[in-house]
Amino acid sequence: MIDLRSDTVTKPSPAMLDAMFHAQVGDDVFKEDPTVNALEEKTAKLFGHEAGLFCPSGTMTNQIAIKVHTQPGDEVLCDVTAHIYNYEGGGISLNSSAQAKLIPGDRGRIAAKQVEESINPNFDWLTRTRLVSIENTANRAGGSYYSLEQMREIGTVCKKHELRYHLDGARIFHAILEGGYSSLEVGAQFDSVSVCLSKGLGAPAGSVLIGSEEFIRQARRVRKVFGGGMRQAGYLAAAGIFALDNNISRLKEDHARAKVIAQTLSQLSYIDSILPVDTNIIIFNLNEKLSPEKFVKQLFDNGIKATGFGKQAIRFVTHLDFTDEMLEKTVRILRSIQPA
Repeated sequence: MIDLRSDTVTKPSPAMLDAMFHAQVGDDVFKEDPTVNALEEKTAKLFGHEAGLFCPSGTMTNQIAIKVHTQPGDEVLCDVTAHIYNYEGGGISLNSSAQAKLIPGDRGRIAAKQVEESINPNFDWLTRTRLVSIENTANRAGGSYYSLEQMREIGTVCKKHELRYHLDGARIFHAILEGGYSSLEVGAQFDSVSVCLSKGLGAPAGSVLIGSEEFIRQARRVRKVFGGGMRQAGYLAAAGIFALDNNISRLKEDHARAKVIAQTLSQLSYIDSILPVDTNIIIFNLNEKLSPEKFVKQLFDNGIKATGFGKQAIRFVTHLDFTDEMLEKTVRILRSIQPA
């Protein structure tokens, strides 16, 4: 079965499993797991920050960051499509008693001018604007990415107004490869960065939150409160280290395959529109001739898993378990589907 529902569906390779099997472990709540410590140090160093914190998921790293950066009653600025707002269970309000102010960006990317215009004046009756969070790449916007200059410009506004600046880097290495900048250049812009290991990089679980030593000290306490303190987590951390060492440059293959699918879709009669494909996410809209339910069922009957993405929209995501042979079959099946 070909699975295009998400890049979270990948399985560890034999080499990754071998690294996990031979990991040295300890109790991470006591900071005694050497492999977790190594992963945290490695990830922080990649982005030029002082420290890191290994967590079970990107949702947890994002929510911890929001909790540390804000106080109850504060406001978080983010794009209307942001993962932290749409797909983290209402965590901004539930976990941090903060609220989100949504900015309609350009395919998931907010601009520095929009950020500045959204900051509340310092009046007692207005919510205190405290945190700006951006997502790179932007999931719901079809894998679009920020340029380094765009990130810098927002960072300049944040410094001017003494706001905290967080990066939801669920697919940050996709952006780095396509944007032509480095992880160090990215890290220099932000107070905190969430780096996901379980999407395009192919680890079975885990994200690393990075920032200053003081920020991570506070984040570690919040992780415990959120129930994220793991014990012999080095087995998972070993997969993360393997992913960082081996699975970054190959993300370009996922991007290339996604573009082939997009090109195929653009030629089909039942397709209404396709978002530009920049990385490994393809979001497209079916026309009225074909319902998403029927389309997904026809795919499934032909050995392809997919999912609807709202109204007439469908999302495909390429990943390291999606091969050239699977791409050829997918193209063939897409061309064979009948809308009527």
